[in-house]
Amino acid sequence: MRNRMMRAARLLLCAATAHVPVSASAAGWDISKASSNFELVALGDAELSGRSITVIHMGNVELTSGRIVAADPLAQPDRPALARTVAPGDYPVTLYRAFGRIAAASMRFAEGKPDHWELAVLPGQDPATLKDGEIFGYPVDAGLGCYMDADTLDLIGERQAQVQAQKPDADINYYDDVLASDLDANKGAYALHRPVAGKKGNVAVFWSGWGDGFYPVFWGLDKDGHPLVLLTDFGVIEDADGRREQQGQ
Repeated sequence: MRNRMMRAARLLLCAATAHVPVSASAAGWDISKASSNFELVALGDAELSGRSITVIHMGNVELTSGRIVAADPLAQPDRPALARTVAPGDYPVTLYRAFGRIAAASMRFAEGKPDHWELAVLPGQDPATLKDGEIFGYPVDAGLGCYMDADTLDLIGERQAQVQAQKPDADINYYDDVLASDLDANKGAYALHRPVAGKKGNVAVFWSGWGDGFYPVFWGLDKDGHPLVLLTDFGVIEDADGRREQQGQ
């Protein structure tokens, strides 16, 4: 636990370096030190089961603009979308559970095994500025992570306004008043949440590993640099193996 907390503290230092020039390379920074779990997206359900990892196929997230927000949806409701975009469409989200927790979450855009991996960044972030042991990622303060389209943020605001109109004298909490009922259907671990019924745009919400912290997101790219998959690593396991808990660095 102490190692994990120390590592989280080092990672949080990077939150202050969000606005730096964008560079195409990250010479001197080793992405393999940021995660050892890239193989998760290349293994089948049976292979993962043999490694004590349970696979949960959540369903599709509807990306209406192709601008992806990966964040704690309650702690950072206005977080910017990732710099890299994808074509609008409906894309499947897969969760990888180990030690009773969501260890990682992926969103798949095309079939195939990634040729290489890239740290997912916000506009203005540059992996080349990172030092050894540092990383870009998103902070979690409500124990949740998510994938959604940037346009869906407006729908969350619309739903909150609807609930507020129904309870004009109450303090509205989106988790308690809206999201909890969806999560309860899956013992609080995950939900495919639609903020406004009848409107396209939903949110894949899931536990963030052991809870609050600072977590990286990665693009798995083909040899031509086209995105195949997006992966969030919650630091629960290492080497894509759920038989041994990650010990920290």
